[in-house]
Amino acid sequence: MKKMISIMAILLVLSMSIFSIKIYAAQLNNINITTDKKNVHPNETIKVNIEFGENLGAYTFDVAYDSNLLEYVSAEGGTANDNGRRVRVYFYDTTGGSSPRSNMSVTFKAKDGITTSNPTDLSITAEGLANPDASASYDDITTPIIKNIVVEPEYTNYDIALNYTGDVKKNEEKNMKIIVSSSMGRYYDHTRIVAKATTPSGGNVKLLATDTENLEHDIIQNGWGSAEGDAIGGKDVIKELNVRGLFTVAGNYSITLSLIDRDNSDSEIASKTFAIEVKEDDESTTTPEDNNQNKPEENPEEIPENNQGTNNNGTTNNNENNEGNESTSKVESEENETPQNLPKTGNTIYIASLSIVAIVIVSYIFIRKRK
Repeated sequence: MKKMISIMAILLVLSMSIFSIKIYAAQLNNINITTDKKNVHPNETIKVNIEFGENLGAYTFDVAYDSNLLEYVSAEGGTANDNGRRVRVYFYDTTGGSSPRSNMSVTFKAKDGITTSNPTDLSITAEGLANPDASASYDDITTPIIKNIVVEPEYTNYDIALNYTGDVKKNEEKNMKIIVSSSMGRYYDHTRIVAKATTPSGGNVKLLATDTENLEHDIIQNGWGSAEGDAIGGKDVIKELNVRGLFTVAGNYSITLSLIDRDNSDSEIASKTFAIEVKEDDESTTTPEDNNQNKPEENPEEIPENNQGTNNNGTTNNNENNEGNESTSKVESEENETPQNLPKTGNTIYIASLSIVAIVIVSYIFIRKRK
């Protein structure tokens, strides 16, 4: 009976010793999970590093991942097996404790064709944990350790354009087009387009657009889009809005168009400023008085300007050339004029004929007398 009691006492002491050792090394309290980046883009890799906080001679870690976003590439720190949803890495120090490990890692790659931001989790669990010489074991990690990452495309900024053709004239509606675009735009659930304008003195400007209910809106006064905002984002995204610009005075205007995020206190997503020169309309460029001043006077004797001469210094000799031009004009006028009456002075042909006959008669009489 005494032997039986002694044996039971020994067994109790041994069990208490084993239990105390188990309690002493029950958990890995300093385990730490890190990644080499928070956001990963298509075809980029992301490395998950697991620091144990102590040297281990044996372990089996499972790293679960979203196979729609990531694919397994490699592991370091043990033998890996991937089933398409999780990577299992197991290790056992065959040297009996001389080559333990303090960490391991798994590398994934983001899949191609991703067009949206995708927050996702890497979920880590473990079992079979032991110290280097396997004299102590640790509790399994059954409650997953979560590491958050984001798999998303390489986003490009949104660009805003205000397109139109030809001149912009005052008091004439000008057809314009607002274009918001991005080759890979970040997704926003609720956005609006707003505008601000700077005008010349006394000027006013409107950017008018008509919605699907045939209601007209001035973007400068009210912005564009539903009150809660409209979604935007994705690959090769483009939004076009036809507007009509109306400018009240000629001069230089400045219009700033912005895309804002309603979910983030109307913060600015993209913005661009456009300088617009507004010209006078056709009716205001030439007044009736101007038209009269520009018409030549109806005077046939007026000397054309291109008949004026130029002196050696390149200046016009108006006085000399005007006198010469007047003389020339008079001569040309006299040569081209047809006389209306015969001249009143000078000898006619009849008087000349009678004079010749008289001279012949007198000469004849004189010769006869001498004979």
